[in-house]
Amino acid sequence: MKKYQEKVYFIGAGPGDPELITIKGQKIVKESDIIIYAGSLVPREVIACHKEGAEIYNSASMTLEEVVSVMKEGIFSGKKIARIHTGDPAIYGAHREQMDLLDEYGIDYEVIPGVSSFLASAAAIKKEFTLPNISQTVICTRLEGRTPVPEKESLESLASHRASMAIFLSVHMIGEVVKRLETSYPKETPIAVVQRASWEDQKIVMGTLENIEEKVKEAKIEKTAQILVGDFLGNEYEKSKLYDKHFTHEYRKGIK
Repeated sequence: MKKYQEKVYFIGAGPGDPELITIKGQKIVKESDIIIYAGSLVPREVIACHKEGAEIYNSASMTLEEVVSVMKEGIFSGKKIARIHTGDPAIYGAHREQMDLLDEYGIDYEVIPGVSSFLASAAAIKKEFTLPNISQTVICTRLEGRTPVPEKESLESLASHRASMAIFLSVHMIGEVVKRLETSYPKETPIAVVQRASWEDQKIVMGTLENIEEKVKEAKIEKTAQILVGDFLGNEYEKSKLYDKHFTHEYRKGIK
């Protein structure tokens, strides 16, 4: 199959703050002849560094076929292409279907990871998902909507683990989220909702399963928000062994 001089770069733009794109990702944006970005979620400032004459496409109004057609024609013409996704492309990014079509044309591509919104949300509220004796597991999931969720991955089933949880694309159904979480998490379990994490208009609502629905509705948060739930949001945990002065490991001898 024919090999082309240039390739498509799938780039994670990060959660919104233009400075949270990686150095590598920004470098590709600066060099690209064609930029296709998810304009409904990626601020224009992320691609403001593009070179003069670069072709800019907003994929918010495009179909899969239209996006891939732009990529195909660009690569056939020897142009470098940056495909900009919000957060990290591997989480609800829908880039696999694009890559599979590029495979059919023998077009090479590379994925440059980015900062996911669930990580930006944890940073916004200054919490750590993995605390000793509290949780060592992070579950990323969503409620079913127009995109179904496998039955074995129902929120009730995942909640039974009582792990740290990041729930995407579901804040408009916050009442249903709470109802399902309460099948395993106690009503006093802390929960946070972070809208547009890292954007200038970022909004944070903290509460418990008992009152978060009311607080979210009062804050008028209906979309573009992360729901974080679990005891990691509390203040009780054991300190890590990593920096324990009594703990010996490969790089340090502990005090006896």
